[in-house]
Amino acid sequence: MTLIIRNGKIFDAVQEEPYIADICVKDGKIAAIGTGLTSDDDEVLEIDAEGLEVYPGFVEAHGHIGLDGYGIGFEGQDYNEMGDILSPQLRAIDGIRPGDFAFYEAAAAGVTCVATGPGSANVLGGTFAAIKTTGRRVDDMIVKAEVAMKCAFGENPKRCYRNSGNSSRMTTAAKLRDMLYKAKEYSDKLAESENDPSKCPGYNMKLEALVPVIRGEMPLKAHAHQADDLFTAIRIAKEFGVKLTLEHCTEGHLVADLLAEEGYPVAVGPTFGNASKYELRKKTWETPAILDEAGCHVSIITDSPVIPQKYLPICAGFAVAAGMPPFHALQAITIHPAEHVGIADRVGSLEVGKDADIVITDGSPFDIDTRVVCVLIDGVSQPIDIEEFRPR
Repeated sequence: MTLIIRNGKIFDAVQEEPYIADICVKDGKIAAIGTGLTSDDDEVLEIDAEGLEVYPGFVEAHGHIGLDGYGIGFEGQDYNEMGDILSPQLRAIDGIRPGDFAFYEAAAAGVTCVATGPGSANVLGGTFAAIKTTGRRVDDMIVKAEVAMKCAFGENPKRCYRNSGNSSRMTTAAKLRDMLYKAKEYSDKLAESENDPSKCPGYNMKLEALVPVIRGEMPLKAHAHQADDLFTAIRIAKEFGVKLTLEHCTEGHLVADLLAEEGYPVAVGPTFGNASKYELRKKTWETPAILDEAGCHVSIITDSPVIPQKYLPICAGFAVAAGMPPFHALQAITIHPAEHVGIADRVGSLEVGKDADIVITDGSPFDIDTRVVCVLIDGVSQPIDIEEFRPR
């Protein structure tokens, strides 16, 4: 079946100026964008979007939805392994709970794809996955099973493991270096064993998980709020020649010019709410705008459930109110996070060939009184009235 969305005002996250056009959806993909589109299919469903606004599905670059979600408390949390400070072998897909009500809320608000994974208590926490926000089993939600390896700096590893041999930032950095060094040795031996099986090292699950990082196939995803922690992450990434993305970046506005020179993608947030710990004292909604103006590649994040996933577009609205250009704020919750986690070939903009993740609204998604009229994920309409799914 073919679906045609007609006469909507399209904000495609590629062109700065919106335009009126139709979007043709077929087999879960965007088949065409233009005016007066038709289809030879026997069955064609049409959505009249005249007077409405059409956006790409919103994308989150960093959160923990499905691993820590709606009303679950400690018993339902699966986003930190508190018994092992070095746990790179963990995979988000083994802990995600598709039935979490937070997924229904996210989809109904137009958040259609998220990168979710282990939290930030551990120096190495495991791999993040990129998934759609609808589905009954995680295997059917996956866009990319392993998008990044989580590592953490600053207060969290110090606080959580202060009685287990990690009470300083120096120790955190040393533990990460040690693991990366061992992973490089392991990777080198694996490469040598391709021609000489006798050189194959004994299987090590932790080091095996880090091989894609060492080989440049997957970035480190570095939790860092303070400026000094941001530069420690960069220093270590350079030492080992690995890829890196910077997560949270709370003090990024203080060193925006230096971060722009480095060129690593930055994901900013969660900014809404109280400064709940020392390293958040300087958080401000101006951070995305300042980093953007300096030339950084900026995504805006909720760190769900710190801020509920459904409020991602509202967070972008706060950034606009603090000086970020609206088009750049839109990119910060669409194409930039898709690029940040390496899935921009499928999501993040309205372009032919991409997944038909589409949001139709009656106004700007940055405004709190805007109504979401329709959400498509892979071309399938999602429920907007979700009360029937709320836990009772």
